[in-house]
Formats: sequence, structure tokens, C-alpha cells
Amino acid sequence: MSAAAETPPPSLEARIHGLLPVLSPAQTRIAAEVLRDPAAVAGSTIGQLAVRCGTSLPSVTRFCIALGLSGYAELRLTLAAESGRNSPGWVRGSGASVQPDDSLDDILQTLLRADSLALEDTVAALDVRELSRAVHAISDARRIDLYAVAGSASVAEDLRLRLHRIGRGASTWNDVHTALASSVLLGAGDVAVGISHSGETVEVVEPLTRAGLQGATTVAVTNYPRSPLAEIADVVLVTAARDITFRTGGLSGRHAQLIVLDALYLGVAQRDYTLAEQSFNATADAVAHHRTR
Repeated sequence: MSAAAETPPPSLEARIHGLLPVLSPAQTRIAAEVLRDPAAVAGSTIGQLAVRCGTSLPSVTRFCIALGLSGYAELRLTLAAESGRNSPGWVRGSGASVQPDDSLDDILQTLLRADSLALEDTVAALDVRELSRAVHAISDARRIDLYAVAGSASVAEDLRLRLHRIGRGASTWNDVHTALASSVLLGAGDVAVGISHSGETVEVVEPLTRAGLQGATTVAVTNYPRSPLAEIADVVLVTAARDITFRTGGLSGRHAQLIVLDALYLGVAQRDYTLAEQSFNATADAVAHHRTR
């Protein structure tokens, strides 16, 4: 069975969250209503939804097309189908809101839902062909630069260490000055990876853009497929995490990034299995005497 047959399509909720930054004000109101009460939208006519959102019929249709649907009829059918599967993503809205009167148990359950859905939807939405392109580029690369700041910087450093253990040297740059200085020294045969949850971080977009202009293959890892980072990259790996109150780009976002980068790392290791195995064993032996047993 093919990977496409085994992997379910990304949920409608995940697609909506990925498009939120680029939707028009009218479409954003429609998206908010769909996320708030998907069952009610599934049972509404297009006119009823337009009135409820204070917008027009064409705006509803354009919203559906932006989601990759043929029109409002398909939106209703998709909502009905996903609600019928009792997806936990539709419980209490998007499961990503923390209220003032929530108990700590409520907060833990919200975090669990958000993190679980982030992993499930990321795997479902990830384009395996793009992942394969990134694997081949990194496996064959002369140099590998990783650009990330803030929370994403720890994810980039994790990937650097993993690649190092299998004999693939990489450099992480979380300061825009050093990142730019490195990017201008890249060229054909090199790879630059930019990691940003929002895809709008200038300190990541700028060096990745410069690396591309120098001829390097550029890879973006972001939650938003229409973000500036995604627009300038040769290869785009999309995560599908939801932001939670007080946790924009929080751990669910990093968990989603990690599963993508873990798949990338394992793909590189698998492509040259002998080198990876030899390097991994050698590094394990080097530190073995520093363990208590």
C-alpha cells in the first residue's frame, strides 16, 4: 500500500489554522465561525452562514476554494464527515483555549489534545515528496546551515546534533548577523534550512533568502504554507500545530517541528545506512565510559 493510501488527509481544522494569517477579514470571520461551531455550519445554507458572519456569498465561496474545496457543498460534507468521526479537535472549539476558570486538569487535557492533534495533523499533512527532496539534498550536501531563533533554535540544535552523530556536519545560526555571514558563503551543492513556526521571522527569512540567491537549496519548516518563509524556499515542510492561549508557537509547535525533523534525520541516515551505523556506534562508544553503568 502506498504512503498516500495509508495516511489520512489533513483535517479541515488543520487547513483552516494554516491559512489564518493570509485570509481576508471577511474570510477570517467565516473561519472563526467554522472553528467555533462546525456542526452548526454543516447544517446551515451558504446564505445563513454569510449573514451570521456579516459577509457575502462570494466571500464564503472564496473561503471554501482557499481550503482546496470545490465550494460550500463540499465544505458542509467535510464538516459533517469529520464531526461524524468525533474528532477531538472539534471538542470545546479547537481545544486550544485556556479559560480563567479552567482547573489544572482542564489545562493538562487541553495541552494533551493540542499536542496530540499537532502530531497527527502534521503527519497527515506532510508532503512526503517534499520530505524526500529535503532528505536527498541534505544527504548529498557539501555544507548544511540551519537558521532558527527563540523556541525553534532548540529544535534546530537538536537536528544538528543528530546529524553530527551520523557523520553529517551541520551548523546552527540563531543570530541574524552570523547567519547572514554564513549564508553568503553557501553555493550550489549546499543546503540551508530555515525553521520558524510563523514563517514570518525576519531573522530566519533573510538568511534563507540570501542562501537561495547564492545557489544553495533552501528548505523551510513552518506551520503556515503561505508564509514569507515558505514562499522563498525551494522545499517546504509544513507542520500543523495549534496555538494555545499564552503559548503562541509553544511546545505543540516544537513537537510538530521535531517529528518532521526526526523524519528528515532518519531519512538521511537510511540513505547511507552504513556510514550512519558506523558513526552512530563510534560516537556511542566514545562516551560509554561516562555512564554509571
